[in-house]
Amino acid sequence: MSKPKLALVQLAVGAKKAVNLANARSKVLEASKAGANMVVLPECFNSPYGTQYFAQYAEEVDSKRPSESLKALSAMAQESKVYLVGGSIPELEPDTGNLFNTCTVWGPDGLLLAKHRKVHLFDIDFPGKIVFKESEVLKPGNALTEFATPWGKFGLGICYDMRFPEMAMVAARRGCVGMIYPGAFNTTTGPLHWELLLRARAMDNQIFTAACSPARDLNATYQAWGHSTIVDPYARVLATTNEAENIVYSDLDMDLVDEVRRSVPINTQRRFDLYPDVAATGHTDE
Repeated sequence: MSKPKLALVQLAVGAKKAVNLANARSKVLEASKAGANMVVLPECFNSPYGTQYFAQYAEEVDSKRPSESLKALSAMAQESKVYLVGGSIPELEPDTGNLFNTCTVWGPDGLLLAKHRKVHLFDIDFPGKIVFKESEVLKPGNALTEFATPWGKFGLGICYDMRFPEMAMVAARRGCVGMIYPGAFNTTTGPLHWELLLRARAMDNQIFTAACSPARDLNATYQAWGHSTIVDPYARVLATTNEAENIVYSDLDMDLVDEVRRSVPINTQRRFDLYPDVAATGHTDE
């Protein structure tokens, strides 16, 4: 199967975790019934996004002792028979008390395939517009993450990770055909850079890119940009949406990866005698 169908669930997220989990299940099943083979949930899909919420909603991420959200994600993947990128949830590390922003990936059998802790924490200051500092509450992850599917390997990042081109470059040079980013850009950074970054990561590395946002909630303390988007290896936008709850679909023609790399062979034209190969270093979890 050279054309898996990818679905991004732009979920409306509220204050009640059980409602969020039930809504996510409903949308994942809807996407599966529409033919999706891979489904992505947004960043912090089980809780409101904000440093004041992370500790309250945090759960241990251990497949041997699955928490409420992990049980729900495993069941969603198994029931819908899809590869499920489970957005992210606030993770509590019991031994240290540290909190992380963590994405889990699940196979159609409901088994955990990968876990990615957000590597770059979202610390920004736009004067008069928005100040946000994840580092006040969260710790950063220390590994790059990939997971395998029948259509090839995909790399993972979370939101702010999208701004760091090295992550996608390492993934592509290690054989990944795409990067998936659960994210929650806001109404300041979203219109500036959301689509631009997705297209840039796709163009630079000749891979598919996709970013899945929560829907915008005008009553929330943090208002997400929305506009969940899928981009092909030519950096063309395949599918997108506005700020409301929705599911974004696109078939991914995997032959395009080889096609664009033959047409514009930058992968074999790099001058590592002049600059380093970033893929030669770095710690990757698979």
